[in-house]
Amino acid sequence: MSVKKVHNDQPKDFKFSSDNLKKVEEILKRYPAKNKKSAVMPLLYLAQRQNQNWIPLVAMKYIANFLSMPYISVYEVATFYTMYNLAPVGKHFVQVCTTTPCLIRGADKIVKLCKEKISPNENEVSEKGNCSWVEVECLGACVSAPMIQINDDYYEDLDEKSTREILESLIKDKPLKPGSYRGRKNTAPEKKININEGKHA
Repeated sequence: MSVKKVHNDQPKDFKFSSDNLKKVEEILKRYPAKNKKSAVMPLLYLAQRQNQNWIPLVAMKYIANFLSMPYISVYEVATFYTMYNLAPVGKHFVQVCTTTPCLIRGADKIVKLCKEKISPNENEVSEKGNCSWVEVECLGACVSAPMIQINDDYYEDLDEKSTREILESLIKDKPLKPGSYRGRKNTAPEKKININEGKHA
């Protein structure tokens, strides 16, 4: 479980946009009416997306009322899972995997670049207010190490040059495309393997 601090500067109100209310209706159809509180996680995620990548307390209270459940239950979910942000992270939220496979392949250099390009400290929004970064545990893309997650997208097979270009694109608010930066498709080998290689006629 992660230890999170609730942001000091909280908005006074929150409600889902008309587009998101339509999405909420679709989400609620997945659950029996008597168990609508089961939709708390997708609704929190929807609120986070609507509110520039973080969830204010008023949004948790709104969701609690919406789902007819205690506010503390929504708060417990939001504070438990690392995918929910309780303070501003900027428009482009960079998560750097530093678990062993990524670290072996240069994640420490990516962290250094984040400190240089975005902010000296984790969870600190950049001067322009559009980026922040944090170290995280395994993001499940070990075969494509080192990698980072920016909002919902994976940027994989990185090196110092590609990472620098990606971070600079975020600062300019013109993010580069996600995917492999060594030209791989999904988790395919980097080059074709000749199955006959090494065999004797």
